[in-house]
Amino acid sequence: MHEEKASIGKSIVINGELRGSEDLTIEGRVDGKIELRDHVITIGSNGRIKAQISAKAIVILGQVTGNLNATEKVDIKETGSVEGDVVAPRIAIADGSHFKGSIDMQKKDQPEKGIFSKPESKTSKSETSSKSETSPKPETSPVNGEFVRV
Repeated sequence: MHEEKASIGKSIVINGELRGSEDLTIEGRVDGKIELRDHVITIGSNGRIKAQISAKAIVILGQVTGNLNATEKVDIKETGSVEGDVVAPRIAIADGSHFKGSIDMQKKDQPEKGIFSKPESKTSKSETSSKSETSPKPETSPVNGEFVRV
């Protein structure tokens, strides 16, 4: 099955709302709103975007001013620049890129259980008490440079 992939050249300027049902690469300028819910949008190195972007995955090599909302991932490459808030379950920000804004990495369907997911423990006392019972305590701890059993 052949996936459609559209592109907007660097001399193209769009003002308004952009929607589609295929992957898209933008090398031009877009002001407004971009919505590709189930597809990947790539902002090329010549792309200059002032818009809210909603897509499955967002890859940025150019400049974006506006909020980003991805259902899978936002990837800001070395040449990429983002000024706006990002909501996505996975985010990659390359060394050398520019980012100014906030990041919200909450899962869409259900929160991921793991070392860093602690907000759920606030809502349920049973989780908190069972966590303290099941959490392994370290057998040794450093005291004055020496390890002592506790």
